[in-house]
Amino acid sequence: MDDSETPPTGGADDLELSDAELEALHNLQLGIEHVHRAYGSLLAFHHQLGHAMDRMADAESRLRDAGHDAWADELRDQHLPAGAVSDQWTFELVEEFSEVFLEELDRFESEVRDELADGLDHVSERRQKRRVRDRAANGRSSGDGSDE
Repeated sequence: MDDSETPPTGGADDLELSDAELEALHNLQLGIEHVHRAYGSLLAFHHQLGHAMDRMADAESRLRDAGHDAWADELRDQHLPAGAVSDQWTFELVEEFSEVFLEELDRFESEVRDELADGLDHVSERRQKRRVRDRAANGRSSGDGSDE
């Protein structure tokens, strides 16, 4: 669907939403977008910590090569197998965030949007786009671009 098409359920301007409903939908969708960004940050954390653990595993070998078996053993036995948070490894945090928190929140947002906006996403932005384009079209039709 390109920008000029409207979804089969009608356009954003066809929806009968109160100001409070429109604002609630907008804030819910912005919140969801930030949750997805947080998920991306969590994935980056997972990858960074994985790379760090690989380097520490290399350090264990180098400590052993240098004759520091006690430190190498402590690194191998205490630090490398430890979880990042409450004995959970980062892949477990990623899975729980994705499969529990993110999926449930996405499902909730979708239900609210289906009920209030016939499933239409970004209602506020669609209305803003129409206003901006209408203003531009009206400016071109007056010839000088002024708002007189």
